Amino acid sequence: MATDKQRVPSGVSRLDLLLGGLFIGDNVVWHDDAGSLAPVFSLNFLLACHLQKKPIIYVSFDRSPKNLLDKLGHLAEYPDLTILDCFTNGKGNGSAIFLKFYEGLEADQPCRILKVEDPRDPQGFMDLLYGVHSGFQGDVRFIFESITGMTELWGSEDRFLHFYSHSCPRLYDLNTIAYWILEKNAHSPKFRAQINQIAQVAIELTIKRGTTSLTILKAENRGPDEFHKPHVYWTKDLTVAFEDESRGPGRLDLGMRLKEFRLKRGLSQTELAKLVGVTPSTISQVESNLIYPSLPALMKMGEVLAVDLSSFFEERSEGKERLVFTTTDGVEVKLPGMPEDAVLARLLYPVDFEAKAKPYLIEIAPKETLPGHFFFHKGEEVGYVLSGRLQLFVGQAVYTLKTGDLIYLTSELPGQWRNPGPNVARLLWIKVK
Repeated sequence: MATDKQRVPSGVSRLDLLLGGLFIGDNVVWHDDAGSLAPVFSLNFLLACHLQKKPIIYVSFDRSPKNLLDKLGHLAEYPDLTILDCFTNGKGNGSAIFLKFYEGLEADQPCRILKVEDPRDPQGFMDLLYGVHSGFQGDVRFIFESITGMTELWGSEDRFLHFYSHSCPRLYDLNTIAYWILEKNAHSPKFRAQINQIAQVAIELTIKRGTTSLTILKAENRGPDEFHKPHVYWTKDLTVAFEDESRGPGRLDLGMRLKEFRLKRGLSQTELAKLVGVTPSTISQVESNLIYPSLPALMKMGEVLAVDLSSFFEERSEGKERLVFTTTDGVEVKLPGMPEDAVLARLLYPVDFEAKAKPYLIEIAPKETLPGHFFFHKGEEVGYVLSGRLQLFVGQAVYTLKTGDLIYLTSELPGQWRNPGPNVARLLWIKVK
């Protein structure tokens, strides 16, 4: 997993779980089977950027500014949103009906709207794009809607590929995240493969017999566990809900147990492989049940993960009839994307213990700021401040916490945690299924 870069939310919690989060530097390509499935994901991404107070540049080739503002709704009120209007002088042919938008009150939108004078010129568009980007500080987010509209306006897929092959590495080096949306059926398999080869993440959205599904085609620096598996989902307004995955009774899945224990410790496949003394490919194949580890390797895995060897083979038994755990039962866990010298986390029972509630002791060092939340979790979370002072940033709100305060999260995702005090702040944090 790409732990050297900051992990950020996509705005869709289950997608974050499947991907292991987005990372600064990702170019994310959405292959939209119907031409209407990707917008809900891009809008949730825009909302997540808004909550994190990150500037975002929205490039529109297929929608007039008025149409796009209607689609964005209240999200258009974000002052750090910049819309590059490539439609009015592109597919709109500079028509008076579209130019009229720039007269009067519509131009006084909270967001900034820039009319691109010659969107048919890829080089001129690229110069404008990076000129706008240079006016921002920190990491900037992009949404390109759409690749299909760009190729139609520029006259060929080759002209787009030339732009794209130069832009993706540049956007990666600029520490951005970019969403690229294309209509899958409007392009050849060869073109889509070329797009995927350059991107860091590629996701396919399909609809069959009224059922929509999401499939991860590629995700660099992540394990291949969820690749090429369709995940059924449905949407309502901005809500994206996925069909719960369940496993029926059957033979023991050793690979699944290893993956569960590894993830509970916050270790990537590469990190576990290094500690065990095998290759990352070995861990990947074991977790996929393609191979079975040798007994010495399995024993080493149990030692590294702090679990009994029997835990890899016995059936799950929630609770296991244990009532008391001592301090020696707990294990330290890594929090991916977090600076290790700023925060320490400890799971308060062994990783092979199954329960609906997962308690952690979280310690945040003095004067440190965490660039996000501890976990990507689709359930409820409860926190209790054991000692110290903290600031919690959720959306536009900042909450000041002191010893004895309780935090209760449902679907909210904190954008930052900050310890403003001179002492370590300690939290009892519980994830609830």
